[in-house]
Amino acid sequence: MRPWWKRLLAPVVWVAERLGTSQEVHRSAEEQAEVDQECEDLALYLAWRCPYGLKVKREITRLGLDIEERDVRLDPDHRRTLEQEGGKFQTPCLRIREAEGGERWLYESEAIIDYLRTRFF
Repeated sequence: MRPWWKRLLAPVVWVAERLGTSQEVHRSAEEQAEVDQECEDLALYLAWRCPYGLKVKREITRLGLDIEERDVRLDPDHRRTLEQEGGKFQTPCLRIREAEGGERWLYESEAIIDYLRTRFF
């Protein structure tokens, strides 16, 4: 059973998703193509209706990023991957494939947002 505060916030999250966020970063076609290629090394693990995941998704939209979203509530394989490879079941989590071939798992919405702003703003 979900905590009472998540049940209470569910309608607010739903409305916020529908209102959306507009892109604030504008790039040339070449720059956007480079950013899109860099985003192929990222995957966002989240749970639908999670207010923290929504916060990260809004920042992704603001920055004009195309990051794959993997919902751990809808797909048991994503949940298993997050637990086994990421080390714990907590969302949101950003999987970062490093250039050297390793992976880094970044938890906490504020840390994810700081990382994305630093890398793509």
